[in-house]
Amino acid sequence: MEAIGLTEFGGPDVLRVVRMPTPEPGEGEVRIRVYMVAVNPTDATFRAGGRAAQLADRTPPYVPGMDAAGVVDKVGPGTSGRLSAGARVIALVIPMGPHGGTYAEQIVAGEASVVRAPKGATDAEAATLLLNAVAARLALDALGLSAGQAVAVTGAAGAVGGYAIQLAKARGLTVVADASPGGEDAVGVLGADHVVARGAGFAGQVRALVPGGVPGLVDGANLDAAALRAIADGGAIASLKGWSGPAERGITVRPISAFGSVTDTALLEELRDLAEDGTLSLHVAEIMPARLAPEAHRRLAAGGIRGRIVLDFETPLTSPAG
Repeated sequence: MEAIGLTEFGGPDVLRVVRMPTPEPGEGEVRIRVYMVAVNPTDATFRAGGRAAQLADRTPPYVPGMDAAGVVDKVGPGTSGRLSAGARVIALVIPMGPHGGTYAEQIVAGEASVVRAPKGATDAEAATLLLNAVAARLALDALGLSAGQAVAVTGAAGAVGGYAIQLAKARGLTVVADASPGGEDAVGVLGADHVVARGAGFAGQVRALVPGGVPGLVDGANLDAAALRAIADGGAIASLKGWSGPAERGITVRPISAFGSVTDTALLEELRDLAEDGTLSLHVAEIMPARLAPEAHRRLAAGGIRGRIVLDFETPLTSPAG
């Protein structure tokens, strides 16, 4: 089979088409014929060497990717029967694991990390759900806010930020979200109660709306310490990039990682159901041929993308003679 992988860490151009053995599912695993893969910031971190230490005992090529949508084409021994060949599915995997990531025509994943795709969604839309929705859900859980309280969301137009707004509204929270010029309407459509300008004046604008500051903040824009002034004394900030402080005024910093939830089937199914019932909306910024993964990473780095770029693995990466 073919995949998009890398033999050395670096910029987007290290990504290239590689040939690899077709994987076989082992005990408790399924194999998926991948159709669509979402391009996430975690993929860029992986490509640049941010996980190199965890790959030190592995032989390249290394394959990035955490999200995938496709069809089960083989079921390994010892599975529960919940999934069968031909089922449309989505998967959330850790690319440092034994089978690598999702940038491949076929992947093997533990059954627990694979759930039925949301009804009514295209494969491209379905591929954008799990990683970002899990991160948003974990962030809100970490803040521990109650209905009627206020939460601020930075990077609100991004995939995690958008899901954080929608999940927060489902919990009865009041949402203050940021937006770049021209993006106010898009953030408002997601359900934000108040939209403030992104940038240096963010914290002051939040305090103008919520005197004393919000009790919790989901930091999708990685403002880190610059976001603290928006938070009330004794409040909390959910950091999506691993920032751990220091904070001030009794504010708690809660770093968020989706890695520990890839086998939480109940959570993955719950988020799938929320996509099916319209609580979570699925946004595809662009579908690109998988062979253009380097360009997809460059566009991701440039910013300003609403939704997710999706790589198409249904179309062969190279010609039969290639």
